[in-house]
Amino acid sequence: MTPQIALLAAAPTRLDPLELFLDADIVVQIVMVGLILASVWVWTIIVAFSMRASALEKRSREYEGDFWETRDRESLLTRSMRGEVPSARVAAAGLDEWKRSTANAQTLDKAAARERIGAAMGSQIAEEADDLAAKLNFLATTGSVAPFVGLFGTVWGIMNSFFQIGAQESSSLAVVAPGISEALFATAIGLFAAIPAVIAYNRFSARVDRYEAKLQRFADKVHAGLSRDLDRA
Repeated sequence: MTPQIALLAAAPTRLDPLELFLDADIVVQIVMVGLILASVWVWTIIVAFSMRASALEKRSREYEGDFWETRDRESLLTRSMRGEVPSARVAAAGLDEWKRSTANAQTLDKAAARERIGAAMGSQIAEEADDLAAKLNFLATTGSVAPFVGLFGTVWGIMNSFFQIGAQESSSLAVVAPGISEALFATAIGLFAAIPAVIAYNRFSARVDRYEAKLQRFADKVHAGLSRDLDRA
C-alpha cells in the first residue's frame, strides 16, 4: 500500500466537532469556548423569557377579568397581587394617585388629577415593559457580535495554517486542511450562537410591544373609570 493510499484510508470519514476543538490552536479554542458559553446563555434567556412572559400574560389576563367583575377593586390589590401581576401594579398606580388627588375635595383639580393618574399608570407600564425586556439586550449583542468573534477565530486559524505551510515547507492540502477546518468551525459556532439570538430578539421584542400595548389598553379603561369617579366627586 502506497503512503498516499494509507493516508486516505486513515483519514476520518466525517467531521468530529470534539476533535476539531481539541486540535485547534489555543486562541481558536478560547474563541470557541466563549461562543459556546454565549450560545448556552442565549438559550437560557430564550427559555426563561418564554416561560416568564407566558406566566405574566396569564396572570394579567386573569386579574383583569376579576378586576372588571368585582365592585371592591381595591380588595384585589393585595401586597402579593401587586408583586406578581403587572396589571395589578398598573391599576394600583392609578388608584393610589386617584386617592392622593381626591384626598382634599376642596382643592381638587379634576383636569390635573386626570393627568397625574394617566402619568402614574403610564410610568408603571413603561417599568413593566423594561423589566420584561431587561435580558433582551444580550440577545441583540450576541446576534451582532458572535459572527465577528467567530470570524476572528477563523482568521487566526487560517493564519496559523499558513504558518504551518512555511514551517513544514509544504503546501500540501493535508498540511493546511486540518487547520482551516478547525478555523472554519469557529465561524460555524459563531453562527450557531448568533442566528437563534437574532430570531429570538426580533420575536421577543414584538412580544414585549404587544405586552405593553395590552397593559396600555387596560390602563386606558381604568383611567376612564377613574375619570368618571372624578366627575362625581
